[in-house]
Amino acid sequence: MARSGREPLPLVRVVGPSMFPTLRTGDLVTVERSRAVRVDDLVLVRWSARPGQLSVKRAVRPVGGGWHVEGDNPFASTDSRTLGAAEVVGVIRFRLWPRPRRLR
Repeated sequence: MARSGREPLPLVRVVGPSMFPTLRTGDLVTVERSRAVRVDDLVLVRWSARPGQLSVKRAVRPVGGGWHVEGDNPFASTDSRTLGAAEVVGVIRFRLWPRPRRLR
């Protein structure tokens, strides 16, 4: 699925309750790496404290060279409140499954 000569959008399956009610475990979302991040975007991130782990969170504000991100469910989210600024890997624009919809 090429997009105007760009690479296909990577797909990510959501695991865990940290983004409930916006996203649920099992949701399949697209990640756009070339999009500029805006406050309130859903983003795929990683933290230096947890190499190899990717997480879906909401962009709250830019901090230094990264972003302060939080889960929509504060009772089930480990995020920038604990781990500090995150590196944004890409912006999530669409949920493809179970019911396709634009997220922003």
